[in-house]
Formats: sequence, C-alpha cells, structure tokens
Amino acid sequence: MTTPCIICVAITGSVPTKQNNPAVPITVTEQVESTHAAFEAGAAIVHAHVRNEDQSPSSDPEKFARLKEGLEKHCPGIIIQFSTGGRSGAGQTRGGMLPLRPDMASLSVGSNNFPTRVYKNPPDLVDWLAGEMLTHDIKPEIEVFDLSHIFQAAKLHADGRIAERPYVQFVMGVKNAMPVDRSVFDFYIATTKRLFGDDVLWCAAGIGAQQLTVNEWSVAAGGHARTGLEDNVRLDRKTLAPSNAALVERVVEICEKHERPVATPQDARRLLRLRPAQTATN
Repeated sequence: MTTPCIICVAITGSVPTKQNNPAVPITVTEQVESTHAAFEAGAAIVHAHVRNEDQSPSSDPEKFARLKEGLEKHCPGIIIQFSTGGRSGAGQTRGGMLPLRPDMASLSVGSNNFPTRVYKNPPDLVDWLAGEMLTHDIKPEIEVFDLSHIFQAAKLHADGRIAERPYVQFVMGVKNAMPVDRSVFDFYIATTKRLFGDDVLWCAAGIGAQQLTVNEWSVAAGGHARTGLEDNVRLDRKTLAPSNAALVERVVEICEKHERPVATPQDARRLLRLRPAQTATN
C-alpha cells in the first residue's frame, strides 16, 4: 500500500492522570512539549483536551488558545484537532473553543454507554456543534462508538450539516460500548465505504490494552491510526509508556512492517483536504 498512514496522537484526554502515568501531560507547557516529541516521532495530528491545575477536565477557551499558539510555534504544520467531548463540559460549553478555528474537531453524533455513565450527545447539541464547525471551516472527525453513528454521520452529510466527506474514526474497546471485534471492525469499514464512497478516509482507536491490536488492524487494512496516552498509558501489562512519542514510534514500526509510508503533516493535509497550516504569527 502506498497511501501514507496518518498517525494521530491523543496526548491527554479527560481521564488519565499523573497517578496513572507520570508522563500524562497536564499543563499547556507539558502538552506542547509532549506533542513536539510525538510530532518528531511521526504524528501528523494532535487530538487535544485541556485540564485544570487539579488535573480535572476543562473546556476553557483561553487554555485551548494558549495550547494552539504553542503547538503552532513548536510543531509547525501539525494538524490541530480539539476535542468537543462530553467529559470536559456540558452543552454548548463543549464547543466554546471552536471560534479559535483549529484545523479539526471531534464530533460525536450519538449517545452511548461509557464505563460508569451515559455519554450524552443529544441531536440539538450535535446540530449546534456541526454548525459551528461549518461556520469556522473546521473539519469534523466523526467519533463512531456504535454502528448507528456511521448512519447518522451520513445523514448529516447528506443534509449539508457536514461539509465534504468527514473523517470517520471507529472507537473500540470502551467498556460497555463497542468491543474490539474483528468482524465488527471489517463491517464498520465496509459500511463507511458504502455510505461515503470507497475513497472515504477512516481511522480507528483502540482503548487500553487493545490499542496495539487496533493500530495493527488499521494500518494493515489501509486506514489511519490513533495512539496516545489518552487511550492507553502502557506499553504492555507491566510497563508504563514513557511518553506519547513512544506510542507513536510503535505505530511507525507497524507502518514499516506493512510497507506503508508515514504521512507527514503536509501529506495529511492533502489527504484530508484541509486549509494550509496556520502559524503562531499569522
């Protein structure tokens, strides 16, 4: 396969803390430094959350603004993707950072169960978030936790609420949601291609111990891969991951195994049809 593999690094998330792994970057400075190392290792996209000083999740636009500025300065060209996930806030506060115009933003188009709660994504909020992304020229990454989410994304696209073809990400391995199952994975790919066309771009994320398995499946099947401390804090059962970069390096090795080039940020922008990179000075 000659299509470059886009590697996304999910650096922090809303759940893991330094008690789980001291390498989890919490402050903006730590996040920029961790992303820079992952960028040098081969990551083309950074999926970003922000945290409060007590490590709790935040939706503070000012924190996102400082993070965006630091990433543009120290990781030139990297695709910046902000999370609008539900653990960081409620209602429209989840999209309060979208006027900052990141390149991409996550968009969960339906609700599902998480380990101890329901992850609520009501239709009116999904419509509002999608509208904000259209307004600010932000490409959504559709977070697929369930088969119905692929169909809902297709409906949003057909109605014009999602521009062009979205980037579809399968999230597998969340307790009480979709398990890591190869038959389901293959059906997700087939369904996404049927609804959006054979040239649709897709990615997959495996949670916890399943991260490496899903990375391997994705690269081998011609898709793109997400890794990072948000989803998994270990290299194996006995070893904590020393950094986000170490997890990116593991995906690079998988790409080499399957003879796939690793996408540069410029490659990824071309494949995703994104606008030119912003810098800290423009």
